[in-house]
Amino acid sequence: MTPGPDEGRRTMDLFDMPESSPWGPVQNCKVLCPGAFQVDTASHGGVMINCEIIDLTLSKAAQKCGFHEGGYLCFEEDCAATVALRELMDKKLFTAPVNDYFKPGEYSKIIDQSVQRYYPEYWAARERGQGKSSIKSRLAERAAPAGKRAPKRKAEEVR
Repeated sequence: MTPGPDEGRRTMDLFDMPESSPWGPVQNCKVLCPGAFQVDTASHGGVMINCEIIDLTLSKAAQKCGFHEGGYLCFEEDCAATVALRELMDKKLFTAPVNDYFKPGEYSKIIDQSVQRYYPEYWAARERGQGKSSIKSRLAERAAPAGKRAPKRKAEEVR
């Protein structure tokens, strides 16, 4: 029987980075946005999104591309992670990098090509406009301690 989204789940702070992953102990972890992390292990990695925020950050179509483990919805790095990254970029929760490796627009283009190839059903749902509403303020409210608002952060701080 496959574990559901609540099995093995504990209440987590959205800024707590995972120490373990479905791919092994986490060696490197990058915060994509509060509750969403890009992790690397000795042999693999992917994107892990805290189950407490998946309904706020991901469309139902995107959620179908991941799997649940340890309180996270996980997206394996070879293909599925691109779905999570596309959703986070669409919702303005993650900004595509522009650096020595990626000129403006190149990162998004690579993500889109991968999603179109490996997840055509998700891409079709995305193109129909499912799950495109901006939820940045709702996510910030969720991340803030009770009675306090989370401080506004610049995009550079979450990369």
